[in-house]
Amino acid sequence: MLNEPILTTRYEDGWNVPLLVWRADAPLRAVSSAPLGGGVGVRGWVVNATVPMSYDRDDPAAHLAGLADGLGLVGPGIGLLTGVDVTEVVTRSDAGVRVWATVGLGTPVWAAAAAPAPPAQRVGTVNIVAYVPAALGDAALVNAVATATEAKAQAIWELGLPATGTPTDAVTVLCPATGDPAPYGGPRSTWGAPLARAVHAAVLAGGAGTVVPWSDRRAR
Repeated sequence: MLNEPILTTRYEDGWNVPLLVWRADAPLRAVSSAPLGGGVGVRGWVVNATVPMSYDRDDPAAHLAGLADGLGLVGPGIGLLTGVDVTEVVTRSDAGVRVWATVGLGTPVWAAAAAPAPPAQRVGTVNIVAYVPAALGDAALVNAVATATEAKAQAIWELGLPATGTPTDAVTVLCPATGDPAPYGGPRSTWGAPLARAVHAAVLAGGAGTVVPWSDRRAR
């Protein structure tokens, strides 16, 4: 299974910056849109790292790999970045599904826009990490990402924002690597339904408060 995340810090640019680190008891199957370890495969850990809102590195995967190495993480894993203070992580569970979300909605956008939006002054990121306690087939894993994204968009709409997300959102879904794989991950499937409810609840709760970007928080 995927253990509860451990909060730690790294020293960077004169500041102790927070990170969340999840470790698996055994390698898990995963699907992710993360900069590091994205795609479908077997993964052993997840990192969600806070970065300043001014973050402009063009090598996020290499940056995350360096952070993971500094944490002593070995083997394939998943790395996420966010401008939100990851200590604000929100956790929700439903029928054995566990979801963790860091919710930054500083730049809400519609997925389908008439024209490219101007450069944002602030980038908000919704990072979702979910653990499903049953094996999922490849198609079900992909479907689970769609389900989580739909639930996120529903929560954002219910928060009153004219948006489906932000330009930099990421979703990671992990499940056991062994067992008879479930074929479906849609919102009315055995595991997609609780996944949708848990993601919806986490994003709704995370977005209900005013989440201060970490770069603003450290300036206070």
